[in-house]
Formats: sequence, structure tokens, C-alpha cells
Amino acid sequence: MQRLKLFIPLLIFVILAAFFFVVQKRIGSGDYDPQNMPSALLDKPMPAFELPDLLTGDPVTGALLHGKVALVNVWATWCPSCHYEHPYLVSLAQQGVSILGVDYKDEPEKARQWLREKGNPYAAVVDDRAGNLGLDLGVTGAPETYLIDSRGVVRLRYQGPLDERVWTETVQPLLDRIRSEGPGA
Repeated sequence: MQRLKLFIPLLIFVILAAFFFVVQKRIGSGDYDPQNMPSALLDKPMPAFELPDLLTGDPVTGALLHGKVALVNVWATWCPSCHYEHPYLVSLAQQGVSILGVDYKDEPEKARQWLREKGNPYAAVVDDRAGNLGLDLGVTGAPETYLIDSRGVVRLRYQGPLDERVWTETVQPLLDRIRSEGPGA
């Protein structure tokens, strides 16, 4: 019986290795995407909020989003992926995409400096220093982007940085479909 106990760590290792092997195979086959976590907000209204604008201090509410299709982008200066994503957001804004920025659990002065240096793609940027809006959105980390339709309904949540591939394969097709549904969508 004592000798059998010596093999318990080996057995645990084999089970864990098998588990990781199966997960890796599912990721490789495209069957499992660790970035694609479900959102409880999908097809539900964007959470109500009132937060100060990062640049002016004026109150910003969810009413800013009503009546138009927009992205809500959660970002922070401490987020390495946000540095990668930012130039693409600037190019989307130059193409006319409306983006609300949520500066998440960040230092406001660092965030203002970031926008001065890298450009400001946002129609407005809210200061979510306490993380309350992020909590209501179900944010697990920055960056995260939400596609909101003209009725204020969350139609997509994407975790990770937006880039040309993600935009073309994931966001743009849904955006085109929402726009084709008409102004009530």
C-alpha cells in the first residue's frame, strides 16, 4: 500500500497532461477559443452609467449611445494589449466609427497623456477609476470591446485587442447586419 502512494503524484501529472493535451487540440482545431467568453449582457441593454468625462470632467451617461451604432472600448494605460490596439482604434475613428472609451482602473493623468501622445479615437472617454462600469459590463481585463446597436443593446463582446483581422472577420459582418436592419436596430 505504501508503494502505491508513491505513484499518486505521477497519476495526477498524467491526468493533468492529458487534460492540457485535449484543450490544446481543441484550440488548434478552432473548436475552443479562450478569447470567446460568453457575456451575460449579450442582447441586453447596455448598463446605465454616469461617469465623468476624462478630459472635461463633465458627466457622461449612456444616453450618448442612444440612436447610433457604436463601440464601447475598455482600455487602460497599464494594459500592454491596449498599446497594440490603439492605432487601429484611431484608424476606425477616422473612418467614422463612433467609439466610447472607458478608461478602466487607471490613473487619469496618465490616460490624458496617453491620448495627447497617441491620438484620441473616442467620441467621449469616461473615467472608470473605481471600475464600476467595468464591473457592470462584466469586464475580465482590458482591452474589451462591445458593439452597441442604436437601441442601446449589446450585440457583441470581444475580449482582446481589435485589429484588422478581428474587425474583418468578427465585428464588420455584425455591424453590416445591424445597419441593414435599419434605424430601430
